[in-house]
Amino acid sequence: MQWSLEVVIVPVSDVNRAKAFYADQLGFVVDHDTPIAEGTRIVQLTPPGSGCSIVIGEGDAVPAMEPGSLKGLQLVVPDINAARATLLERGVNVSDVQVLGANPQPMPDPLDNVGFVFFNDPDGNAWAVQQISSRGHDGRP
Repeated sequence: MQWSLEVVIVPVSDVNRAKAFYADQLGFVVDHDTPIAEGTRIVQLTPPGSGCSIVIGEGDAVPAMEPGSLKGLQLVVPDINAARATLLERGVNVSDVQVLGANPQPMPDPLDNVGFVFFNDPDGNAWAVQQISSRGHDGRP
C-alpha cells in the first residue's frame, strides 16, 4: 500500500499576507482560494513540481494552531545555490548555504544531501531547503 502526504496545514495570522509570501516570493502555485463562509477561508498552494501542497486559512476551515508554530518544513531542490539566489531575488530573508554532515556515499555534487538553506515565513514558520540533484530508482537519495 502506498501512503502519500498531500497536504500540510501551515498556521498563519494573516491569510492575505501569507498567500502573497508563498505565491509571489516563493513561487508556489495557488490551487484555490475558497471562502466558505464569513470569516472562514481556505487557500491551497503547491510548490512547483511537488506532490504535496500547503493549506493556509482562517476560521473553522483549519485546525487552531499558533501562527508560526510549525518548524521543520522541508523543500528539496536540485541546485541549492540557484534556489538561494532565486529566494534572494524575490526578497526572502534566507540563510547562507550550510553543509550539514557528510555524505554517506559519493554523490555527483558535494552539496547533495548535505547542502541546506533556511528561511521563515512572515509568521515565523520555519522552512529548510535541501539539495538533492539525483535520486536512486526508488526515489530516495
